[in-house]
Amino acid sequence: MRSDVIKRGLTRAPHRALIYSTGVTRPSLERPFIGIASSFTDLIPGHTGMRELERFIEKGVHTGGGYSFIFGIPGICDGIVMGHSGMHYSLPSRELIADMVESIAQAHALDGLVLLTNCDKITPGMLMAAARLDIPCVVVTAGPMLSGWLKGRKLQLVRHTFEAVGQAQAGKITEEDAECLAMEACPGQGSCQGMYTANTMSCLTEAMGMSLPGCATAIAGSARKKRIAFDSGIAICHAIKKNITPRKIMNEKAFRNAITLDVALGGSTNTVLHLPAIAHEAGVKLDIGTFDKISRKTPHLVKLEPAGDHAMEDLDHAGGVMAVLKRLGNRISDNSTVSGKSLKKSVRAVDWIEDEVIRPVEVPYSKEGGIAILKGSLAPMGAVIKVAAVSPDSMVMEGRARVFDGEEPAMIAILDGKIKKGYVVVIRYEGPRGGPGMREMLGPTSALVGMGLAQGVALITDGRFSGGTRGPCVGHVSPEAAEGGPIALVKNNDRIRLNIPARKINLMVSKEELARRKKSWKPPKPKITTGWLARYQRMVKSAATGAILE
Repeated sequence: MRSDVIKRGLTRAPHRALIYSTGVTRPSLERPFIGIASSFTDLIPGHTGMRELERFIEKGVHTGGGYSFIFGIPGICDGIVMGHSGMHYSLPSRELIADMVESIAQAHALDGLVLLTNCDKITPGMLMAAARLDIPCVVVTAGPMLSGWLKGRKLQLVRHTFEAVGQAQAGKITEEDAECLAMEACPGQGSCQGMYTANTMSCLTEAMGMSLPGCATAIAGSARKKRIAFDSGIAICHAIKKNITPRKIMNEKAFRNAITLDVALGGSTNTVLHLPAIAHEAGVKLDIGTFDKISRKTPHLVKLEPAGDHAMEDLDHAGGVMAVLKRLGNRISDNSTVSGKSLKKSVRAVDWIEDEVIRPVEVPYSKEGGIAILKGSLAPMGAVIKVAAVSPDSMVMEGRARVFDGEEPAMIAILDGKIKKGYVVVIRYEGPRGGPGMREMLGPTSALVGMGLAQGVALITDGRFSGGTRGPCVGHVSPEAAEGGPIALVKNNDRIRLNIPARKINLMVSKEELARRKKSWKPPKPKITTGWLARYQRMVKSAATGAILE
């Protein structure tokens, strides 16, 4: 066992003394040492219930023959840090999480890990660590939140709080109405109810085989979730005995399965950042163009919030991730999983699917999947759009640019009523380096929807979007403005043409004019010059790479 390096032999007597001081018994030294990397925090609703799950994982580990040690991993709630300087830290925290899990696992020579996670950057960070370490790992995602209710109406976070800001500003509802929605939209623990980034990543983790069947959709706080946590504790012991490691699971087939599920679900565009970063750690080459190739031939079968009216609880009742994979049939490749069973065996066990939530492939929402990669003169290295959340009449559009160097001035202009139909809002210097940290633009996009501008106004940014974004919103524009990409050269009233079916995004300005503008362009001064983000800014690569650090 890896842990023998800290517990066996005469020279390790001092080490054993310290281990014994934690309460470990002498016979327990014969068991594999298993870390439970817990991202419990009172700050994130998706993580507040993890103390109970830690107990059930512990019970499973000890039942399976291991000895568990809980250690803490921090987390950031994207919803709470949205729209202010705190969002600079969200994407960079993914790298810190991966580094911290690696550090503890290596420093304490752990034999395996159960990774207890749930929300936006924490799940990909832990998966990156698992791929990097390549020691047995099982992921437990803590589960989605139930829908809120108010006066007989089902509520979700994005539609009924973020978009309510724009509705109140437009006079459609009162501030008191908005506060009532805020009070009732999120009734308790769990990740936000729709197919936003947290739940998308939970689903993809299950599809890749890194968590047990049913884990992604089992509701937070439910008895079923506790049983899955217990079984995950047993599963890690089995994985150690059989030497089932992440790189044996997270291979090229696993990533293609994940993308196939992603586009069938109409998942968050943030997966185009996270899956390539995880693949990079696993030694698997994954180009963002793969998302588009798979999306072109994969039907869109599920419409959850924000694109549709269903929530994660509906997907769970309809059969969950394995049911969607069953519907996708031969588009999914068989592969190993942490359960010890093949993926196809788990899929075959599905004996009921709710057609209203998970459509048959013969009657999809669309013949193509929910994510598209656009390229053109505005984004030579690519940009990302959640097609599943775009209405048919916005698939092709052209408009006049309204340019903002950052999120805050754009938000002010939107709420002040200065954005009209026919405009293309350009928010730049929000990329991985320019942000730094590639902030999410859920505030501006939700305000546009709330003010009735979801159609007729596009938003384009080198930043990124929440999984809750809907409408013709294009993110991840690469190269970013801070690198001197074409988005840095856009001026007010330039024409921008968007053609999603053709996968094109073009700035309607001549090459000669752009060359003249490029000569006078100067790199901006860094917004942040001290602390961790200053280092991150120097190390981070383009969004087209998954914003990895090198």
